Amino acid sequence: MTVQTERSATPRIASAGLAFLAVTSVGWGLNWPIVKQILTEWPPLSARGLTGVAGGILLAALAAMRGQSLLVPRGQWPRLLLSAVLNVSIWMTLMGLALAWLPASEAAVLAYTMPVWASLLAWLMLGERMSLARILALLMAFAGIAALMGGNGIDASRAKLPGILMALLGAFVFAIGTITAKRLPIAMPLIASTALQVGIGCLPVALAGLLFEHPNFAALSAQGWAMMAYMTLVQFCVAYVCWFAALERLPASVAAIGTMAVPVIGVLVSAAALREPLGLGQIGGLLFTLAGVALAARS
Repeated sequence: MTVQTERSATPRIASAGLAFLAVTSVGWGLNWPIVKQILTEWPPLSARGLTGVAGGILLAALAAMRGQSLLVPRGQWPRLLLSAVLNVSIWMTLMGLALAWLPASEAAVLAYTMPVWASLLAWLMLGERMSLARILALLMAFAGIAALMGGNGIDASRAKLPGILMALLGAFVFAIGTITAKRLPIAMPLIASTALQVGIGCLPVALAGLLFEHPNFAALSAQGWAMMAYMTLVQFCVAYVCWFAALERLPASVAAIGTMAVPVIGVLVSAAALREPLGLGQIGGLLFTLAGVALAARS
């Protein structure tokens, strides 16, 4: 089924888009503490890049099994490469490195300032209407994120500053990638398109890791291999397919605001698994963020 055919589907499109967005949020939210933990065994570029390449290969095999062509149509290569760089390469590199300076919960919160930039760019570049409900949803969700940041005690100390800057820059670039994917859709089947974007986007990250980090496969424990498997299968195969599917079915601003559930999940799981802080301030921020996401879904 091609992208054009999927877009022509019927009134179930909106609910399907929200379902895809929910899967993406859970998959990416759980991934933050996992990536933080894997950094105790493996360097960031290698962990993110090699699992991404493996995920791209698995998706390519799935696309072939479903009869989807992996041949890029004439004129689509610039769009494919641009989306791969913005949505995968830069995002994976900056966020992987940011976790070297920041706790997983703080990195997740900073990364998902992305919807602020994406909503503004969607209004300016795509002409998407910013209704009062959508603006209120954005403000509510961002206020919740701000409360989470304050609750986790983020400060622009010299020790954290590189991670903070990388996370914010990654958020802005991913927002540009979101708008690019919406404005310049790739005329290919969904799974095949995602396979190429993930594989191509992660390849330079993996090569940089092999060149500069010299990862040692023997250093991975059984738990480390399990986390690498999660990153490959869920983060890249499941969540990225669902993200691009959600973008096909939802306005870019709504999809972006919906991803604010990711740091909520990331903070909760990081508190449980990594013993990162979770007090009343964080809980209030989580509830406010989720309320904003719920309002965005209804707008």
